Amino acid sequence: MNKTLIFTATYNEVLNIKKFIDTVFKYSTKIDLLIIDDNSPDKTFNLIKKIQKKNKNIKLIKRPKKMGLDTAHKLAFNFAKKKKYLKLITLDADLSHNPSIIPKFIKLLDKFNFVIGSRYAKGGSCEISFLRFILSYFGNKFIKFLLKLPLNEFTTSFRGFNLKKLSNFDLNEIESKGYSFFMETVFLINKKKYKIKEVPIKFKNRKYGVSKIPSIEIIRTFLNVIRLKLNN
Repeated sequence: MNKTLIFTATYNEVLNIKKFIDTVFKYSTKIDLLIIDDNSPDKTFNLIKKIQKKNKNIKLIKRPKKMGLDTAHKLAFNFAKKKKYLKLITLDADLSHNPSIIPKFIKLLDKFNFVIGSRYAKGGSCEISFLRFILSYFGNKFIKFLLKLPLNEFTTSFRGFNLKKLSNFDLNEIESKGYSFFMETVFLINKKKYKIKEVPIKFKNRKYGVSKIPSIEIIRTFLNVIRLKLNN
């Protein structure tokens, strides 16, 4: 078994998933890829099954319905721990995150407990609509200011965990749901004083499919930041 597990969650990504898988394995060797699909109406899971027949390093978990990103990431974390992987790297399947820098994450995890891709660190970029950029950029500024976190990015799913070094950390401790889950994960890792490395990334707007971020996430994230501030 390989020591590093790459994870992505899918829901209606049939137009992106083959290129995503090809790119992951093009740049990374000695890795396994776990895909958790929430019973995509476009049958993304069927295409994954076809590809899986030719690649034994692909693991697929199909859930009965759409159950949320936070639960998918917790399931992947538990899977990685149970199967005794040493490193876990997570990213989106829509090619907004570039799998070519996965090897860099793997190498950095030899030194750091946690690595996070950052659109807003020096050298990073974010190619999304102006309104989404404003909401994302200032939202991350708000999180940094209120929670006093030494980073520039908290909401991207492109991140890496050294599972051996994070001995006192468990994703199942995270209370926030939806996209707030990503922010609280960083908050908890920083609170436990683990070594964090922020890596600039170039975030691309998806070419196929539609964004699945509901407007309610803005309000939910705001409320969760306030909750963490008060509890802390």
